[in-house]
Amino acid sequence: MSRLAVPKTYKLYVGGAFVRSESGRYDRHDDRNVPRGSRKDVRDAVAAARKAAGPWAARTAYNRGQILYRAAEALESRAAEFTVERDEVEAAIDVLVHYAGWTDKLAPVLGGVNPVAAPFLSFSLPEPTGVVGVVAPDEPQLLGLVAELAPALAAGNTVVALVSETAPLGGLDLGEVLGVSDVPGGVVNLLSGRRRELTEALAGHPGVNAVVEASGDGSLAESVDRLASESVTRVRRAAPTRSYEAAVADALARLEAVTELKTAWHPIGA
Repeated sequence: MSRLAVPKTYKLYVGGAFVRSESGRYDRHDDRNVPRGSRKDVRDAVAAARKAAGPWAARTAYNRGQILYRAAEALESRAAEFTVERDEVEAAIDVLVHYAGWTDKLAPVLGGVNPVAAPFLSFSLPEPTGVVGVVAPDEPQLLGLVAELAPALAAGNTVVALVSETAPLGGLDLGEVLGVSDVPGGVVNLLSGRRRELTEALAGHPGVNAVVEASGDGSLAESVDRLASESVTRVRRAAPTRSYEAAVADALARLEAVTELKTAWHPIGA
């Protein structure tokens, strides 16, 4: 007998769970219903990211690298299930592997002992910024998202990401990969919907510590800057990343943008 296939139901990925938008709204993409996230979904995602931020930052750098590498393994094993081109999936995998290698290199590269004219030692140590909001480009839908997620996670941050507005399926499929790749719930949260509505809610949220605006939509710039300034949220603006080489060529700059430096003083001889 012939049978009807069970169509995939796309959902948001928030707090390690797959959820429908609280508004019940949806958009149509590639003959599928895709949840249209709301401001309430943004607030829920930020709350989940804040809850996960402390435990994620407390993990050793080596362990975070292991988890990012495991995410690359999971993406490799499910590459055939993605609707995007194989070359783009492979580039995204390689980006995850690259930043997995950065996790335990960040402290020696950015940190150090500062020269001071006093009987003290002064150390600078990199720490994660906290919750990072990512606005991904429409294209490439998967690589453009992963290129901004990976450095934020490698630096010890948690992320609330807005996936491509015009081609959201690749970004939402990534949630299923992360769900089986040892990434703790709440460390990555993925929302689909109308970019302007969600970006304004994300940039203006006081619980967000940094915003990476990589959509390439120039009309968002003024709005993001104004909203972020109200809570002194740092903003990094970037063009959509279209290749593996572009994602890693400025790796240190991407990592620095979501890293704080803590300075500690210690008396000599104590």
